[in-house]
Amino acid sequence: MKSFVSGFNITNLCRELKENTAIAPQLYEKYHVNRGLRNSDGTGVMAGITNICNVHGYIINEGEVEPIPGQLIYRGYNINDLVSNVEEEDRFGFEETTFLLLFGHLPTESELKGFTTILSLARDLPGDFVTDMILKAPSQNIMNKLARSILALYSYDEDCEDKSLENEMKTAISLIGKMPVIMANAYQVKRHVFDNESMIMHPINYTENTAQCILSMLRPDRQYTKAEAQILDRLLMLQAEHGGGNNSTFTCRVLTSSGTDPYSAYSSAVCSLKGPRHGGANLQVINMLDNFKENVKNWENEGEVADYMRSIIRKESNDLSGLIYGMGHAVYTISDPRAVILKKKAFELAKGREIEAEFRLLETIERLTPEVFKEVKGSDKTMCANVDMYSGLVYRMLGIPDDLFTPLFAVARISGWAAHRMEEIITSNRIIRPAYKAIARNKEYVKLADRK
Repeated sequence: MKSFVSGFNITNLCRELKENTAIAPQLYEKYHVNRGLRNSDGTGVMAGITNICNVHGYIINEGEVEPIPGQLIYRGYNINDLVSNVEEEDRFGFEETTFLLLFGHLPTESELKGFTTILSLARDLPGDFVTDMILKAPSQNIMNKLARSILALYSYDEDCEDKSLENEMKTAISLIGKMPVIMANAYQVKRHVFDNESMIMHPINYTENTAQCILSMLRPDRQYTKAEAQILDRLLMLQAEHGGGNNSTFTCRVLTSSGTDPYSAYSSAVCSLKGPRHGGANLQVINMLDNFKENVKNWENEGEVADYMRSIIRKESNDLSGLIYGMGHAVYTISDPRAVILKKKAFELAKGREIEAEFRLLETIERLTPEVFKEVKGSDKTMCANVDMYSGLVYRMLGIPDDLFTPLFAVARISGWAAHRMEEIITSNRIIRPAYKAIARNKEYVKLADRK
C-alpha cells in the first residue's frame, strides 16, 4: 500500500495523530491514574486473587517498600524446593510442574507417568496442518507463527466451543503438547525460506519428554546428552509460571473473562509475550551482550566495562534505549530466584569452555549495574538481575538459535496461562474492564465542504 496518494499522506496524518492524541504527563497525577496498572512506588495495582502462584520480592513496612530476597511459589511450593528435589532424584521436572499448576497438587508417580504420556501423544498435529498453516505461510518471527497456529487449531477442533472444564483441560493439554512441535517446524520453515538453509523436519518420538523433544527436533542428528536435556528442563520449570499480573498471563485472563474460546485466549498471550518488554527481553540481553563484546576491548577490565555501561545508560550506545537489559524487575528487588538458579546452571555449562568469558562479562555487567545506574541517574532503587540475564546464554550454550529464545519461553509459559484460564473460569463471573478517564472536549461537527 502506498503511503501517499493525492489527498492522503500517511506521514502528515500520523503527525496530526500525535498532536491530537498526546496526553500531558501531569494529568495522570491530577486524575489519580495508575499508569500501567502500577502504583507510584512501582508495585502493581491489585486486580485479582489467585491460588496459583506467589511472586514475592518485597514487604510493606509501615507504608514503605522494604526489599527482601525474591521468592517464587507455585501452588504453595517454593521453586527452589521443586528444582532441588528433581535434581536430587536425577529426573525431569517440567511435566510435574505443569501437572502441579494445572491440577493444584503434586502428582503421584502413576499420575506423573500417565500425564507425561498424554502430553507426548498430544504432540501430533492434524493432517496437512504443517503444510497448510506453516509451510504455505512462513514467518520471519516464530512467535507470530505460534500465535497463528494456535488460533488455526480452533478450526480442527470439533468441540472448539465446548466451555466445560473437562474440555478446557483437554484443549490446554493438547496445546501444551503441540507447542514444541509447532515451534520446531516453524523454525525449520523460517530458516529454509528466509535464511536459505536446509529444512530438516523429524518425526515425533513419543518416548521423549518436553525438553528431550525440543532438542531432538531441533538438532539435525537428534542427539543430545541427558545433562543438556535436564538443563533445558530446569529452564522450562522456571519459566512455566509467574503470577497473574505478568502481561501475557493478565492478557489471557482478560480474554478469558470475556467468555471467548481457549484458542483465542492463548494466542493473545503469545502475542503479548513477544514484546521486548516482556518475553522478548532474553533476546535483548543477548543482543546487548554481543554489543558489549564488540565495543569493550578487555572484558575483564571493570573500568572499561563500566565506561561502556555509562554510555548505554546515557542513551549513547547499544540500541539507544538507556536500558541495561536483564537488570531490574517489577516485583523482585534483592534477587530473582529464577536468575539465581539459572546463573548457577549457566556457570556449570560455561565452566572450562571458551564461552566462560561471555558468562564472566555478563556477571560483571550484573554486578556493576546498580552502582553505575545510581551514578548516572542518581537512583537508589534496589536492582537485581532477572531471569532473562542468563537464559539467552544458556540457550546459546545448548546450541539453540536466537530465533527460538522467546518461543521457548512461550512453550513453558502456556502451562501457567492454562492454569490461570482455568482459575478465571472457575472463580470469576465478571468481565475485566478497568476505567479510562476521558479528557477530550466536545466539538461541533463541521460539514465536509467547510473543512480545511
